[in-house]
Amino acid sequence: MGKFAETAPTRRGLLKTAGALAGAMVLPDAVSAAMRASESQAQKLAPSALAPVRPAPRVVPTSPRVVRPELMRQALAAMERHGNAIKLRDRIVIADFAASSSERRFHFIDLVSGDSVSKLVSHGSGSDPGHTGFLQRFSNLNGSNASCEGAFLADNYYVGKHGKSQRLIGLDPTNNNALSRAIVVHGAWYANADMVRSRGRLGRSQGCFAVGESELAEVFERLGQGRMIYAAKV
Repeated sequence: MGKFAETAPTRRGLLKTAGALAGAMVLPDAVSAAMRASESQAQKLAPSALAPVRPAPRVVPTSPRVVRPELMRQALAAMERHGNAIKLRDRIVIADFAASSSERRFHFIDLVSGDSVSKLVSHGSGSDPGHTGFLQRFSNLNGSNASCEGAFLADNYYVGKHGKSQRLIGLDPTNNNALSRAIVVHGAWYANADMVRSRGRLGRSQGCFAVGESELAEVFERLGQGRMIYAAKV
């Protein structure tokens, strides 16, 4: 699909890269602490012989600090838990529903390169009855109009009332009604960026992952079929 061609790296290689990504998000602080300890010890041993020490450059992770380490760990654990149900493991999509709908909280992470791109995404009206911009609760019930949490398998495309959309299969007990509830990925005017500029938050869906109309093609290209979306509020 376009420039984001499907790849099939080894499972071991992906796990190694994914683990490095999760660790890299806290690596700079650890490196800084280690540097301070090393400099202190050197000063004790030979203070008169030391030349002025210039701080080493901070280590910058390959993946930006867009996903908090605990959420990343949960998403990767879900990918392992669902084994062969996830056909493609080169990329993962994480919806961080602890963030406001005014923030780019729909994260597309390349587990091979470590690169990531983040998009705006709506949550369900049943998850935020007061329309605060923050998800208050999840629900897996039919008719709840709420977002549900857990791991989703990106399935086939179809054309419905929102235009081109993508079906999702819920893989956990917390979202296994996703298919019957028609929880899908689709574009919507109320998920466009100008909603944030004018109202300070996005509009709400009926539980679907609604993205900006102009972003939909890229979202489909990056997600593709057979990859996993993980949605949580951590």
